[in-house]
Amino acid sequence: MRTEPEITSELVAAHGIKPDEYERLLGIIGRVPTFTELGIFSAMWNEHCSYKSSKRWLRTLHTTGPQVICGPGENAGVVDLGDGQALVFKMESHNHPSYIEPYQGAATGVGGILRDVFTMGARPIAAMNALSFGEPSHPKTKRLLSGVVEGVGGYGNAFGVPTVGGEVRFHRAYNGNCLVNAFAAGLAQADSIFYSAASGVGMPVVYLGAKTGRDGVGGATMASAEFDDTIEEKRPTVQVGDPFTEKRLMEACMELMASGAVISIQDMGAAGLTCSAVEMGDKGGLGIRLDLDRVPVRETGMTAYAMMLSESQERMLMVLKPEKEAEARAIFDKWDLDFAIVGETIPEDRFLIMLGGEVKADLPLSQLSSSAPEYDRPWVPTPAPAALPAIPEIGAVEALRRLLADPNHAWKGWVWQQYDSQVGGDTVRRPGMGAGVVRVHGTGKAVAFTSDVTPRYVKANPLEGGRQAVAEAWRNLVAVGARPLAATDNLNFGNPEKPEIMGQFVGAIQGIGEACRALDFPIVSGNVSLYNETDGSAILPTPTIGGVGLLASLDEVIAGPARDGDVLVLIGETRGHLGQSALLAALGIEAGDAPPVDLDAERRNGELVLRVRPLIGAATDLADGGLALAAFEMAEAAGLGAVLEAGDLPTLFGEDQARYLLAVGAENVEGILTAAGEDAVTATVVGRIGGAEIRLGWEAAAMADLVGQWHAAFERELV
Repeated sequence: MRTEPEITSELVAAHGIKPDEYERLLGIIGRVPTFTELGIFSAMWNEHCSYKSSKRWLRTLHTTGPQVICGPGENAGVVDLGDGQALVFKMESHNHPSYIEPYQGAATGVGGILRDVFTMGARPIAAMNALSFGEPSHPKTKRLLSGVVEGVGGYGNAFGVPTVGGEVRFHRAYNGNCLVNAFAAGLAQADSIFYSAASGVGMPVVYLGAKTGRDGVGGATMASAEFDDTIEEKRPTVQVGDPFTEKRLMEACMELMASGAVISIQDMGAAGLTCSAVEMGDKGGLGIRLDLDRVPVRETGMTAYAMMLSESQERMLMVLKPEKEAEARAIFDKWDLDFAIVGETIPEDRFLIMLGGEVKADLPLSQLSSSAPEYDRPWVPTPAPAALPAIPEIGAVEALRRLLADPNHAWKGWVWQQYDSQVGGDTVRRPGMGAGVVRVHGTGKAVAFTSDVTPRYVKANPLEGGRQAVAEAWRNLVAVGARPLAATDNLNFGNPEKPEIMGQFVGAIQGIGEACRALDFPIVSGNVSLYNETDGSAILPTPTIGGVGLLASLDEVIAGPARDGDVLVLIGETRGHLGQSALLAALGIEAGDAPPVDLDAERRNGELVLRVRPLIGAATDLADGGLALAAFEMAEAAGLGAVLEAGDLPTLFGEDQARYLLAVGAENVEGILTAAGEDAVTATVVGRIGGAEIRLGWEAAAMADLVGQWHAAFERELV
């Protein structure tokens, strides 16, 4: 029998447990922990699993509403789609693993978020991803981009879920930490949602899916620490995924759920068997006894420590109705997946782990999850940004060229063309056209999806940046004709032990909360990813918002494209805000304040767009690049040119919020302007679609020339 290591202060520190936390641990159990127990505490008390630095602030978010069936706290959020149907969705990060091993890190991020959805009884119908990388010229960027995109596509395509949207950005702040945020959504019957809380004493605890190996051991703890020059040593903590096994696991779980055998079910994600068992027991107010000799393994000689902390993929844990055992086992045998009764629920508050007839861990289960440490970290507000410097003298067309040549705004077909966006046959709007839209199969309804944040806004002004991320997601849904329903968040920040980083987090949460309340757009699920730093250098604060919206009928989709002769109508006020704008960033200037977000105007202007959608040919919200970039992209999608009457940079490239650009048939313009007047919304005719040029005031350029540059820029820099 292998001897367990002696528990030393160095070993405790290597597990990410600080001295005061270790004293707390000793007080709870009244003795020195075993090595396996130390690993369990490390897994459950790290930042990734316990949210110990963020829980205080997450509780302030707006999370309820008549459309919400299940808010934060489960595997994913659930909203009502009407007619007895529900949408289950969530976004999560796989940042640290993707930086260490980009293909598998991204692939298992997709696999994990898909399991979060189908473990609640929902069949996945859509995926998105939000990706942030370092400067294009950085020596690691091309490899990370290529590996991550290949991993996202490799897993999602093989599993069979359409990828319908997302983001890709580049900034030097991500040189040492890329971000990979994965989103998935699925359809379920509203009265057949499956939850993770165990119930009943003496109920079998069942292991489902693939076998357990040593891959991913310590992954959750690794994801809760900064990187340094030992990064290569962390490679074994990255999991390996198999999308074909996951597909079989989903089908087996769906069949199992339909059989009535499931009391509760939880996917094995971060911290694997430890976290899934503890969460099931804690939510149900029960203890759990596990016999690790019964766990299916793919390697010999695995220790209790390795089995409890392995993050091998494609695994589930279930509490089973005992009378259904034979039926449930037959289902998993049919799908050629492991099915093993590995324990039972017990009435005591215990997490009892046995291996080889020995007790490897005996801990108070409730102290591992709901009683984990919680911190009110010191924080300082982000200082007001410096005043905007003088804007360089540059012509309007040249300014547009600078944006089109910037990989942040160039055409990203190289990325999304590697993703299958049509599998399932229900995709209405594919990537590259704004929010994605997927038909609710067998009905006339559809669901829209978007992912948004502007990190440079958040860094300059976390409160306004948080508001803007929510508002932009809301606008993107409205721009395709969808009624915004709810959101999920993925809050990516640096080291929360630094007051200035914690101040960014607090400000962003406050802004997100304000916007969600004002727009009736609750946060129903999410993820916090902290310690995104390398050698003390933090990422830009990146609180990604994944939004979903409902179209009661496919007739409500604002599908586009614009038509020759369409009039361009701008909804919302233009003041010419250039602080932190995409244009200045493309010119090498990151200065000024984020644009202010008027939430009343956001609501009012969006409601107008929804009211007049039968009159709209094509629509987009205005965000990065302002009016000029929006008009260019709308014209390019139509294969035409465009004319904008304005010629000054603030009007063309300012990033004032609460704005939409509509392409409207001439016969419908008066109707929109009249409706806007009735709703006290500013609406202005600013140009038209047509011709072979883009004209900005007195300047013009051939559209074909600009489109060629736009299409070539991304691959020239990054492929």
